[in-house]
Amino acid sequence: MCGIYFTNRKFAETEVENKLNLIRYRGPDNTGVLKMGDVILGHLRLAILDLDQRSNQPMHLNELTIVYNGEIYNFLSLKEELIELGHQFSTTSDTEVLLHGYQEWGSQVLQKLNGMFAFAIYDSLNQKVFSARDRLGVKPFYYYWKDGEFEICSQIRPILNKDSQISDDAISIYLDCGYVPSPFSIIKDVYKLPPGKYMEIDLQKGTKTEKEYWNLKAVELKEISYDEAKKQLHELLIDAVKIRLQSDVPIGTFLSGGIDSALVSAIASRISRVPINTFTIGFQDPKFDESKVAAEFAKIIGSTHVETKFTQKDALNMITKQADVFDEPFADSSALPSLVLNSVTKKFVSVALSGDGGDESFFGYINFDKIAKFNKINKIPYVIRKIIAKLFFANFLSNKFYTIKSVLNTKDSNKFSEQVFSGYDSIQQSRNTKWWDYYADFKYWSGNILQRLADLNIKLWLENDSNVKVDRASMAFSVEVRSPFLDYRVIEFARTLPIQYRYQRGRKKRILRDLLKNYIPESIFDQPKKGFSVPLAKWIREDLKDDILFELNDKFLSSIKNLNTVKFKFQLNQHLTGKADFSFNIWKLYILSKWYKQFNNLTTLG
Repeated sequence: MCGIYFTNRKFAETEVENKLNLIRYRGPDNTGVLKMGDVILGHLRLAILDLDQRSNQPMHLNELTIVYNGEIYNFLSLKEELIELGHQFSTTSDTEVLLHGYQEWGSQVLQKLNGMFAFAIYDSLNQKVFSARDRLGVKPFYYYWKDGEFEICSQIRPILNKDSQISDDAISIYLDCGYVPSPFSIIKDVYKLPPGKYMEIDLQKGTKTEKEYWNLKAVELKEISYDEAKKQLHELLIDAVKIRLQSDVPIGTFLSGGIDSALVSAIASRISRVPINTFTIGFQDPKFDESKVAAEFAKIIGSTHVETKFTQKDALNMITKQADVFDEPFADSSALPSLVLNSVTKKFVSVALSGDGGDESFFGYINFDKIAKFNKINKIPYVIRKIIAKLFFANFLSNKFYTIKSVLNTKDSNKFSEQVFSGYDSIQQSRNTKWWDYYADFKYWSGNILQRLADLNIKLWLENDSNVKVDRASMAFSVEVRSPFLDYRVIEFARTLPIQYRYQRGRKKRILRDLLKNYIPESIFDQPKKGFSVPLAKWIREDLKDDILFELNDKFLSSIKNLNTVKFKFQLNQHLTGKADFSFNIWKLYILSKWYKQFNNLTTLG
């Protein structure tokens, strides 16, 4: 796992080195900076495969030079194919395979790759740049573009300078979602390359084009028995785990009390010739703690288990760390325990497998229960629902009744799905909804609303929340996280399975549960889902109260364009006095205030 940088702007090599030092945690093993004519390439290396310096980057192959972040899990089979075509290799790295693959197949190499990646290849002969991002957006890819000048980087921080300006549109989107989705970024003229796309830059013409090489497509259900579906899925998951165990450094897994991480850890344990390392975060509050169940899992699969308790003190300490490594405001509070988990993991291993992605494909989130309930409400004519909302819920002030009123006023299931991710009630004076055009396709991929919600989950939340959290929290401590459920073959296969194989009468992840029985007794893993969350509402009322009141002062709130300050201050008071729970809205603005300070510091220095 690494950090990449590439530009045609007029910087000195020392300036690029200083930029890369801002995110050096992404690749502490080597820093490479190379000026080639009018361009400069930079790379930070976290050595995982072929630890020799021969695999440092930028890496050359004739007129081609690459900077690359990620892992190509099927690189060995691709290498064999390329050798048969006459290619010769001087390293055992996947970087060299990617470079030879592009030389042989051009943009078509992307169809052959199974991995997580963000890379840029400079063709010095034709004066062109070819860059791409993996199918699910596991690895980040930011770029600045204006009047033919560009900067490409793994994070925004090295791109910032004294002229950087905050995007008001992005702030508006953040206030609804709690993150800034691609292709937008928090900074004007800086964008995210969307997953499944590649970008070509013609340096002579000063032009840029983006093209799609992968996306979710209209669902075509398989005619397959449940037993055969289990068999094929099991084989896929075994292979997805197996190819992610390739490493020249120690490796482990994250293990919670959930189905997904237990299944990944159990499969990895069976494949590995030695006991695997498993890592768990525990919480002092039993409502959030799954550490006892995880310990039982670890005992059954025979792993070397490490458990760490996450305290309120840990949370306070990690808030500053989060502001340091998350380049954009990011309001998912589970980022805090994720940072703690990775800080502990790094003491033992540099690579960890996770269960991320299982909930999206196999209907694990509570949102799938919500949409099922909405379908029942949706049978009541829309006009009648609006009347009920107006008559009975007009004057209620708690967030619970805000939600009920909003649900009753929701016209159809597609609109409800959007509200799942952008909130049922906004703290803005008017909502920015134009950004939804980039995600509108989810309506046409399936006739089943559960699958449509799952697809929106994959395209919107997975990339912009889950993957961002995992990447920044792991890279902050130079840990590489690999997610077998994010193997595109698993994603594509799951979408072809009948809904009842995955979600039957409210039983979520049915098929994964049945697979896990092969490794762990159902009586042990059949537990209510707690998720990887923290007691945020309580912390805001207690330990964080003074700092939140300090940060969210009148001057700061009035500086946020489009914010309904009267409404928010009412919600803040309701929350602090224990009359309601508005923790997410409060947390969004609290994190935004911390981010603003980081932004002002960096742009002052830039």
